[in-house]
Amino acid sequence: MLAADEFLSSPPRKTVRFGGTLSEILEKYQKGETTDFDLLKHQLLDPDIKDDQVINWLGEFRTSVAQLTKEFEQLVSILLKLPWLGRSQVVVEEYLAFLSNLVSAQTIYLRPCLSMIVSHFIPPRITIRENDVDISDSDSDDDSVSNSFNTCHRALQTIARYVPLTPQFLMPVLVEKFPFVNKSERTLQCYVHNILRVTGYIPTLRHDILELVIEKLLKIDVSAPRKDIEAAEEAEKEDTSEERLFEMDEDEENPERSEMMAHPIAERLDILMIVLFSYIKDVSHVNGKLHIGNTKDLYRDLVAIFDKLILPTHGSCHVQFIMFYLSSFKLGIAEAFVEHLWKMLQNPNTPAVIRQAAGNYIGSFLARAKFIPVVTVKACLDLLVNWLHAYIDNQGTGSKAFCDIALHGPFYTVCQAVFYVIIFCHKQILEGDLKKGLTFLQKLNFERIVLCQLNPLKVCLPSIITFFAAITRKYQIAFCDTIIERNRRQVLPVVRSSDGGDSVETCSNPLDTVFPFDPYILKRSKNIINPSYQFWEEQSAEDLQEAIDSTHEGKGDEEDDFLKGETPQNDPLIGMMPGSFDSALQSPESCVGSPQFPAVQQQI
Repeated sequence: MLAADEFLSSPPRKTVRFGGTLSEILEKYQKGETTDFDLLKHQLLDPDIKDDQVINWLGEFRTSVAQLTKEFEQLVSILLKLPWLGRSQVVVEEYLAFLSNLVSAQTIYLRPCLSMIVSHFIPPRITIRENDVDISDSDSDDDSVSNSFNTCHRALQTIARYVPLTPQFLMPVLVEKFPFVNKSERTLQCYVHNILRVTGYIPTLRHDILELVIEKLLKIDVSAPRKDIEAAEEAEKEDTSEERLFEMDEDEENPERSEMMAHPIAERLDILMIVLFSYIKDVSHVNGKLHIGNTKDLYRDLVAIFDKLILPTHGSCHVQFIMFYLSSFKLGIAEAFVEHLWKMLQNPNTPAVIRQAAGNYIGSFLARAKFIPVVTVKACLDLLVNWLHAYIDNQGTGSKAFCDIALHGPFYTVCQAVFYVIIFCHKQILEGDLKKGLTFLQKLNFERIVLCQLNPLKVCLPSIITFFAAITRKYQIAFCDTIIERNRRQVLPVVRSSDGGDSVETCSNPLDTVFPFDPYILKRSKNIINPSYQFWEEQSAEDLQEAIDSTHEGKGDEEDDFLKGETPQNDPLIGMMPGSFDSALQSPESCVGSPQFPAVQQQI
C-alpha cells in the first residue's frame, strides 16, 4: 500500500478517453468549448462511477492543480463531493494525494477541503421514514466507520503539514459543522470524539476545541434540569404497563439498556461526558501513569474555560465535574483549583455574582472531594473564616452593618460554604485526636460569626443552619438556637428592581441555589466520578437526631443530599443577584487582607 506522500511523487496513471486529457478539457473550457467539460462533470457525478475511473481522473487532477483556479470552483466542488471513503484503499490514497496537491497549489480551496473532511466526522446515515417520522440507522458497521475516521484524520494531518494556515481555517469549520443537540447520541458522540482527537496533532487548537465542546455540553446540561431528569427516572420506574414488562425482558438480554437515561437529553449528555472524561484521562496519563507536565497544561486550559463558561452558568449539574475529575488525579491540582477560586472570591473588583459562585464551588468542592485530606480542609477553613472575621471587622457599627444580601452577598456565601464544609467534614477533623480537633474548631470562633449584626443564620439555607446548629451545640462550639428562633419570626426581605425600575419586595433567597458538586446523577458517567465522591452520611448522635428527622422526613436511605427539595433549579431571579455589580459592595472589603493559599499545597 502506498502512503499519501508516495503518491505525491509517483507519476499519474496514463489513460486515453474521448475528449482528450484533463488539461486539454480545461483549456477548451477556457476558450468557450464546454462539451467535454460538461461530459467530465457528468462522469464525476455518476453514482456508479468505478474505482478505476476515479483513480484515472484523480491522477490527472493532481498533476493539473495549477490550472484549477477559482474559475473551476464548481468542478472542484464536485470532486470534493465524490464518495471516496467507502472505496478501495488505492482510491483513498490517490484522493489523499490529490487533496495535498490541491491545497498546496490553490489555497483558495483550503476551507472547502477542510469542510469536506470534517463533514465525515459523523457516521454516515440512512433515513427510514415510518408514519411520517424520520428514523435514522447507521449506514456502516463500526469497523468501517472507524477506518473512515482514521482516514479523515490522516487527511487533516497531511494538509496541516503542507499548509501552515490550516489551524486558523479549521476552527471555524469545526464550529460550523458541530451537530445540533437534537441529533442522535451516536452522531454527537462521534463528532465530539473526533474533534477532540484533532488536538493530538494540532495542539494549538486544543483550548479552542475544548471551549467549543464544553460550551455545547453546558447548553445540553442546562436544558436538562436535575428535577426533570429525576422525574423521568422515577416515571420509568413506576411504569408497570404490559409494554414495560416486555421491555424488562429485553433488558435481561441487553444489560446496557438498563443503563440508559430515561430523559433523552440526559442520555446524550451522559454519553458525551464519558467522551470528555476519557479525553481528560488520556491526555493526563502516559502509559498508565500520570504525566505531570501534560496534566498541568490541561489544567491551565480547563481552568480558563471554567472561568469563562462554567462559573457564570447557573443551572448546570454535570459539566463542572471535569474540574472535579481532573483534580482527583493529584492533590496539587485540587489545591491549585481551590486557590484559584479563593483569589476570585476575595477580590473586591470581581462582580459579586462571580465571587458568590466561586464561594459555592469552594464549599461544595471541599465537602464532596474524598481526595482532599483533612489537613487541606482545615487550612482552607482557616483561610475562609479569617476572611469572615476581617469582613466583620471592616463593617464595625457603620451604616451598612445590617442583614442585607444585596450588600453582603459574598460574605453570606462564604458563611454558607463554611457551615456546609463543617457539616460534611467535622468527623474527619475530630477523629484521631478529639481534643486537638475541638481546639481547632473553637479557634474558628463561630460564635462571633453567628452573633454578628450581619446575621448569616437569617440568610443561609435552613437545612444547613439546622445541621450546623446541631453540630456546634453538640461540641459546644457555638450556640445558634436563640438566633434561629428569633429569625423564624421574621421574613427575609430581598429587594429587586422590577421592569419599570421600581423596587419590588420578594421572599426569594439568592443563596437558595444548588451547590455545584451536588450528587452526579447520569447513570454511566457517574461511575467515573463516584469513587472520588463523598456522599452524605446521616448522623447518628442522639442530639443530631431531631435535626435529621426534620430535614430527612419522608426520605429513603438512598437519598444523598439533605438540601434536596429546598433548592429550585430554574428560578430566573437567582442567576443575577441584586447589587451584583454594586460598588457599595466593594468599598467595605477593600481593606480586607489577601492572605496567600496555605503552604500545605503540594507542587504540581
